[in-house]
Amino acid sequence: MEPWESELAGRIEEHKIESEQLRGNPLGDPNVRPLWVLTPPGYDADTEARYPAVYVVQGYTGAIDMWRNRIPWRRTFPELADQGMASGEIPPCIVVWIDAWSAYGGSQYLDSPGTGNYLTYICDEIVPWVDERYRTLPGRDHRGVTGKSSGGYGAMVLPMLRPDVWGGFATHAGDTLFEVSLLPDFREVARILRDKYGGSYERFWEDFRSRPAFSKDHDGSLAINYGMAAAYSADPDGTPRLPFDADTGRLIPETWERWLARDPVRMVASHADALRSMRAIYIDAGKRDEYYLDLGAEAFRRELEAIGVTDVFFELFDATHAQIEYRYPIGLRYLAERLGG
Repeated sequence: MEPWESELAGRIEEHKIESEQLRGNPLGDPNVRPLWVLTPPGYDADTEARYPAVYVVQGYTGAIDMWRNRIPWRRTFPELADQGMASGEIPPCIVVWIDAWSAYGGSQYLDSPGTGNYLTYICDEIVPWVDERYRTLPGRDHRGVTGKSSGGYGAMVLPMLRPDVWGGFATHAGDTLFEVSLLPDFREVARILRDKYGGSYERFWEDFRSRPAFSKDHDGSLAINYGMAAAYSADPDGTPRLPFDADTGRLIPETWERWLARDPVRMVASHADALRSMRAIYIDAGKRDEYYLDLGAEAFRRELEAIGVTDVFFELFDATHAQIEYRYPIGLRYLAERLGG
């Protein structure tokens, strides 16, 4: 296999979207964002054909141009998606890559006073923009969202919160079951804040921004926990509130409950009608996932079963959390099959 970008059978068009929802966001992040759209092979030849649309959201710290990052001897997801449609393994569909990066590394695809209105930006700005310019099949029944890790989280919560927009989703090792996947990290973060930064997140961010990012082993944990606090538990003025005491690691129950209210496992019961309306639900995770998101995937599946949603693709496979891009075409195929026609 050639170790560089291959020619596509379809076409990726790169755009910039000016968002009113992100204008003046609390972090001062750009409100003009990149957007990629992959049209399937044959899109230009048959000008009457319409296609289901699948939107792709990224894991934490992900920015859109990282989709070009190549693992040696393996294809990128845009290449895999195009290759699958060219071979007929994936039904023709329009694939849209979204950028929802923030200065904290991510947004969790929610509206929050701590980061900005990313949920509304995606649902009420990006989706109509794409529908106006590309031959998508109209209506939520032909529109899905997919992602991995925090992108998998977004893929779960966007349809639960906005079932008027989404008719299906695929989550690969999505953030869920927070007491298993997130809570164990709190004690480590508290220690690092104490030992390295005098208990101050402000000092961490000053240090982080003064040097190459991720040049210290603890950078990822501290940035992600703060970013999630900005998404899940920010004060009305935008101040992120940690769900634990930074000096002891002890949980702050009322703040932790705000996090749990955004846990997909716990959201199922209160969004049962939305989930029952989905035409496609795909869930997978690696059995050796370092964040134990395989356990979260199983918990999410069981909650779906409890509300009567059993028509679900579910698989645990032999892998860790990393380098599972080869699974993405499987989820894309499932969505394209279920959301087409």
